[in-house]
Amino acid sequence: MTDSPKKPFESVRVRFAPSPTGFFHIGSARTVLFNWLFTRQNNGKFILRIEDTDIERSNIEFEKDIMAGIKWLGLDWDEGPYRQSARLDIYEKYLRQLLDEDKAYYCFCTKEQLESDRQAMLAQGLAPKYSGRCRHLSKEESQERIAKGEPAVIRFKVPEIEVEFNDLIRDKVKFNADLIGDIVIARNLRSPLYNFSATIDDYEMKITYVIRGEDHLSNTPKQILIQKALGFDEPKYAHLPLILAPDRSKLSKRYLETSLTDYKNQGYLPEAMINFLALLGWHPKDNREILSREELINEFDLKRVQKAGAIFNVEKLDWLNSQYIKKISPEGLAEKLKDFIPAEWLTEENKELLVKAVDTEKERMKKLTDFRELADFFFELPDYDVKLLAWPRPITFPSDKQKTLANLKLLAEEIDKVFKADFNKTNLEKLIMPLTEVWGRGELLWPLRVALSAKEASPGPFEIMDVLGKEETLKRLDIAIQKLND
Repeated sequence: MTDSPKKPFESVRVRFAPSPTGFFHIGSARTVLFNWLFTRQNNGKFILRIEDTDIERSNIEFEKDIMAGIKWLGLDWDEGPYRQSARLDIYEKYLRQLLDEDKAYYCFCTKEQLESDRQAMLAQGLAPKYSGRCRHLSKEESQERIAKGEPAVIRFKVPEIEVEFNDLIRDKVKFNADLIGDIVIARNLRSPLYNFSATIDDYEMKITYVIRGEDHLSNTPKQILIQKALGFDEPKYAHLPLILAPDRSKLSKRYLETSLTDYKNQGYLPEAMINFLALLGWHPKDNREILSREELINEFDLKRVQKAGAIFNVEKLDWLNSQYIKKISPEGLAEKLKDFIPAEWLTEENKELLVKAVDTEKERMKKLTDFRELADFFFELPDYDVKLLAWPRPITFPSDKQKTLANLKLLAEEIDKVFKADFNKTNLEKLIMPLTEVWGRGELLWPLRVALSAKEASPGPFEIMDVLGKEETLKRLDIAIQKLND
């Protein structure tokens, strides 16, 4: 990478700087991860900065959600959280410097004047920008009008130059500053706006790399111009691709505004989410899809971040989550399921049953929330329609009723012969499979499985019996036989 950091790596400092005006969503989580991976790979410092100067929209609940999401992912920060609302004296100092050096000025234009100018430019086929009406007001006149309480904002004098920088993902990027116009950088000395406060903080916090979403690309030339005006060093920039829907359209609000905490509550694992986020716009050299956190730290490279939009595919997330679920031991998975299942499943009496049920069902689980619906029959047999017992499907009932009844009675008699100590999947399979060669596989195994699970889809009957044990297995077979006798 042309602009990769040089040793000593300790000089690498990056930041994640969210505004607490909304929930911590997928896009923000991807930005945090890429910053964190880059920092950890280069033995740098990761700084968390809360940009809360928008008093009307900032909300402490959103701030809590942001930090909870980062912690759930296991992405620790080295410094912070710093809050911009506590740094107003710093911003005021630099605003006064720009005003004193005639690099910024007070603008008294009303909303009506600005809109009129905007419409006039559009009518001429020009891109709208500030007309510069207040640019040449003397400092004395400006101070007099401020003293009288006349409403004003502070504008930065944008020079008519071309701004060029090397983006670590997009290579050389150029902007014609003449098209930007003088930008508002503060409402007043104590109310800085984003581009100004972010620029000051990046300098004060010695940020060396700014890794953020492509939606910030248009902010970069403005921040570079402010840096130049104040004599600041320019950090390196890397703008991550937008996250798109599978059809390459803009990602819907359903995903953009969904808090990462909601994914946690839906039963996604943080390890799977980390893996998924890493592949949103980046891929390793060998195109593997499952990578541990340690592998990501070792292999992450900004050169392999794509310029084109990254596709958000929830099916991919589900698949990845299922792969991570399969890796967890039954005991470990049972522990993770505690917040997703009824309290009565967690009793000491059900402890062994729960672990066995988890071991049986985890191959079918995509999310932790799936377990409750998949495994409920292990803990309590639901009622079911007697017609579900008959094979083949679809069936003509009651013509198959007596055949199904006879098959279940045969199975109950054979299963009853197995000693409790020998009651396991292997022995039961050895006992019953030879019978299927005589009486038919579907004719025996279908009603057996339904009698045990009350479901049209479930694990196989041998796996279920292994979990339930001999006593409960025979009890459920008896219930099925009674249903057929009625």
